[in-house]
Amino acid sequence: MAKYLAQLVILGAQAVGRAFARAVRQEINASQQAAARMGKHRTERAAVNAKAGMTLEEAMQILNVDPKMKSTDIEKNYKHLFDVNDKSKGGTLYLQSKVYRAMERIQQEAKINKRDASTKNEPWKDTHKANF
Repeated sequence: MAKYLAQLVILGAQAVGRAFARAVRQEINASQQAAARMGKHRTERAAVNAKAGMTLEEAMQILNVDPKMKSTDIEKNYKHLFDVNDKSKGGTLYLQSKVYRAMERIQQEAKINKRDASTKNEPWKDTHKANF
């Protein structure tokens, strides 16, 4: 009886182990596929984040904007915050610089999105030209 119980436990453990290994393999494959799809965009955006010193989300929080806002409304928020934080009006150069960098980061993202949209519409165009 103990022999059969031991065999049952071993078979159960093997089945659970196989299922776990299969699930891990599927998760790894899904992760690799997602990374391949976003690879170019992730590296480009990471470079922009590093250059600007902030993420797009941080820039949007600083300017108090959301992705659905029109560019004119974003510009309006930027001008207001930039003027309010002017040193002659009691503001600080640090805050004014943060507002400026946030706007710069949003403009960089808009440029990336515009280029990506034109590439999708006209995939035969090479947007990455060599600088000789």
